Amino acid sequence: MTLPTELTPQHWITHVFSAKSAREGGVVRRKIRDIERYVGLDAFLEELHRRGYHAVENAGQLVIFCNQQPVRIMTGPIFSKRSIRNL
Repeated sequence: MTLPTELTPQHWITHVFSAKSAREGGVVRRKIRDIERYVGLDAFLEELHRRGYHAVENAGQLVIFCNQQPVRIMTGPIFSKRSIRNL
């Protein structure tokens, strides 16, 4: 999808969520600086909430999960009973 020359906040949001990954329920990533420039962070987060999507922020990037599934933040090793037996 080509961006229009007059980029309104709604056009930008439509562009983000028309990406193949977003349409397939995957993940898209955008710089928070760009979100603030084109839409405003509060308005964008309201749109995520309206769609039932989740996002995480790291190092100036917003990673958007374009589905309504739960998100788990994984840190460090997670030991299952099977992996403990192998130690």
